[in-house]
Amino acid sequence: MESIREDKNLQVAIVTGGAQGIGRGITAHLLETGYAVTVADVDTQAMEECRDLFSSGHLLVLKTDVGTEPSARACVSETIRTFGHLDALVNNAGIAGPHTCSLEDLSLADWEKVIRTNLTGVFLMTRHAAPHLRSARGAIVNMASTRALQSEAHTEAYSASKGGVVALTHSMAVSLGPQVRVNCVSPGWIDTSQWKRKGLSGLVTLRDVDHQQHPAGRVGKPEDIAELVRYLLSPAASFITGQNFIVDGGMTRKMIYVE
Repeated sequence: MESIREDKNLQVAIVTGGAQGIGRGITAHLLETGYAVTVADVDTQAMEECRDLFSSGHLLVLKTDVGTEPSARACVSETIRTFGHLDALVNNAGIAGPHTCSLEDLSLADWEKVIRTNLTGVFLMTRHAAPHLRSARGAIVNMASTRALQSEAHTEAYSASKGGVVALTHSMAVSLGPQVRVNCVSPGWIDTSQWKRKGLSGLVTLRDVDHQQHPAGRVGKPEDIAELVRYLLSPAASFITGQNFIVDGGMTRKMIYVE
């Protein structure tokens, strides 16, 4: 591992929530394009699967609760100890929260759990990664959602957390610039069924209408998000910061009324 620490040309990224779903797609793509990746996650089974799937790459897997400061700090410290530096942070970890209870029935505990993971986690990971990213003139990509811009019923905590991520993104871009660029990606419907841990994968069957309702003609894939994340982390995006990129097959631009 000492030779890896000494390789200053090796790009190093932390991907929170990187063990399954969109995060696993990002992890896979970054490893394929030559990054060393720290996967920070709380799902032990998914983490073990990542170790097996990506054993040939420069991979570090750490159990990390991004909403808890000692855990976030330890994740960054162990990444630096292992790889020697840090070039990129992908704040992808998130939870959906309860979608069936009314606003009146949403408990404060459930509200705070979603906010702590989805929004406070972005703050804490960035806070501890910032000095290293400044040194590397690195980049951050935060994962928001189209739910920051439009809602279904009973998604108050999730929508608020993702709206907060969009605002936090442009705030951090101004505060950390010009040394660190900070951007945001807001996915729409992304089919992650094949990128989840065993026991959860393969549970979704998409219908023709699911694809056809999108102006782009299909539901999204984790690869769609991963490609954009890699670009935003790269020098090719050096003039892009503080932006929110919506990746939803055009759905937020489509008028939908009951006929």
